Amino acid sequence: MAREAEPAVKRLRRFNRVVTLELGALDQSFLGRGRPLLEARVLHAVGSGVSDVGDLRERLNLDSGLMSRLLRKLEAEELIVLSPDPKDGRRKRILRTRKGEREFDAYEALSDQAAQTVLNRVKDKEEFLKAVDLVASVIGRERIEIVEVDPDDARAIACVNAYVAELSRRFGEDFDRARSGEPEADAMRPPRGTFLLALSEGLAMGCVAVKDMGERAEIKRLWVDPSARGMRLAHRLMREAETRAYDLGHRELVLDTSARLPEARAFYLKTGWGEIARYNDNPYADHFFGKEL
Repeated sequence: MAREAEPAVKRLRRFNRVVTLELGALDQSFLGRGRPLLEARVLHAVGSGVSDVGDLRERLNLDSGLMSRLLRKLEAEELIVLSPDPKDGRRKRILRTRKGEREFDAYEALSDQAAQTVLNRVKDKEEFLKAVDLVASVIGRERIEIVEVDPDDARAIACVNAYVAELSRRFGEDFDRARSGEPEADAMRPPRGTFLLALSEGLAMGCVAVKDMGERAEIKRLWVDPSARGMRLAHRLMREAETRAYDLGHRELVLDTSARLPEARAFYLKTGWGEIARYNDNPYADHFFGKEL
């Protein structure tokens, strides 16, 4: 007789069943719009900016046959238009029609209402959302992508604000960006710098920047959302930052950190950084590191 599943496994399976039903994954008419969830997910992805058929198939983890059928169905409903990629005729692009835009907006409004209904049942919304973020980060770990954005992008600004708020809590005082050497946005833009975000379904879960300093570059604002920690996301961000810095022509990187962040110092030592002499007047910094690329 098969051994009974562990209680932890049963609890997770219960969670899966509840979420499946709550989200309407089994409904033939998701949110009452006349099509199942999978078709709605394709329309949502297109509406969120995924316009390449190959990218869409990879994002939703669908085989080419099913992807083709779904796209033909949406095209027959006049929600999308398929056309050859002007840069590569072997690839196809997806464009929403005006009818498709209206349908996307309708789904967004209904989805927001459904989410708000769930939130209205919760007394401590912040704790609930922390749990939701943790679940999404764990389950969606392999689909977190690292992308380059402008440092003035709203998601980049939100990440840096979260980073500063956490430092203020950890230090027991307001973290003064100006005193810490807040980098100018232009120093984090190509062709000499970059700003990277870790995105999970469009939500920023971490960031890091490469700041141009002339003869060398500095790593700034490495941060990972608490819900995504323990998943080696900081390693991914740092590796990508080092790769981008090299591609931008930098061969020497530096960074600093505070003695009040012992885990940061341990992380840098573990990932090949060596301690160097102080190179700036940042009053929050106690340890300084360098790396040759």
